[in-house]
Amino acid sequence: MQIDLILPTFKIMTQFNDTFLKACRMEPADHIPVWFMRQAGRYQPEYREIRKKYSLLDICHKPDVCTEVTLLPVQQLGVDAAILFSDIMLPLGPMGVDFDIVEGVGPVIHNPVVHASDVDKFTLFHPEQSLPYVGQTIKQLVNELNVPLIGFTGAPFTLASYMIEGGPSKNFFKTKSFMYHQPEAWHKLMAKLARSMSEYLVYQVSCGAQAIQVFDSWVGNLGLEDYREYVYPHMQTMFGALKHLNVPLIHFGVVSGHLLEMMKDCGSTVVGLDWRVQVDESWQKLKYEVAVQGNLDPAAILAPWPVLEKKCTQILEQVHRPGFIFNLGHGVMPQADGSVLKRITDFVHNWKSNK
Repeated sequence: MQIDLILPTFKIMTQFNDTFLKACRMEPADHIPVWFMRQAGRYQPEYREIRKKYSLLDICHKPDVCTEVTLLPVQQLGVDAAILFSDIMLPLGPMGVDFDIVEGVGPVIHNPVVHASDVDKFTLFHPEQSLPYVGQTIKQLVNELNVPLIGFTGAPFTLASYMIEGGPSKNFFKTKSFMYHQPEAWHKLMAKLARSMSEYLVYQVSCGAQAIQVFDSWVGNLGLEDYREYVYPHMQTMFGALKHLNVPLIHFGVVSGHLLEMMKDCGSTVVGLDWRVQVDESWQKLKYEVAVQGNLDPAAILAPWPVLEKKCTQILEQVHRPGFIFNLGHGVMPQADGSVLKRITDFVHNWKSNK
């Protein structure tokens, strides 16, 4: 059944809002820009209605539906950037990974990596041939939006962990064991993922994405030395392949405070902070050489407004220079209230008048 789409026939704003891009370039702007990771999703009644007819992957495969889902939070919240609605697992299919997205579980891999020989079965792919619907969605969105569109992909470590664990993990024992016992195969897998995901991001930018974010959600489970040996070289390769795009390169990880300096040195131009670190201390650690993004605790959205307002204020009071983008320290939770997200957006936009 085809869903009845209500796509706007006019630009969301009368003038292009480049505040987010200015902040990424550490340029002065009229206000602090806001967007929210996972700003399109299960907390929205409209999205839940769409999910009654389509699976998550179905939405990704249908440009009109995907466009509508991506536009919804921009229209409703007044945020300063849109992020393509998709899933980090999407490009793994053309590489030969057999997976499903299971409700309440996450990615489930049917052919997990166990032996070194398994890595050889995964192939590089051409995104314009294998994922043409992604490009079509991006082109539609750019035509509709008056804020920048962020494209994204998963980072090699996070993707490799799913491929080895067979799905989500709490301890990543299988991943680390494979990394330690079969280092040659590990580096071969990481190299394939770094090349494939960088080419996927180049494709997204060629279709119109104006910034990109690399999600390394689970890399914080590694210590500094393991990151340096098993991940860092591949992230350098990946960001090196993106440098020529001349768009903001956002690098985000969870529980990654101990890795921030190396995440910057990989070649990113914006570093995402989770809620466990202080903005001012982290920015100083990064020598103010990059913009920073973050870092409200997603659970704070469920707090009474006076508590939430205090937490937003504590973050904003740490910002004394251009180059800050207000976001959550991870994605929006399904229990969130859209009206609260809108109130946060307005509060941050009006911050100068509050001081």
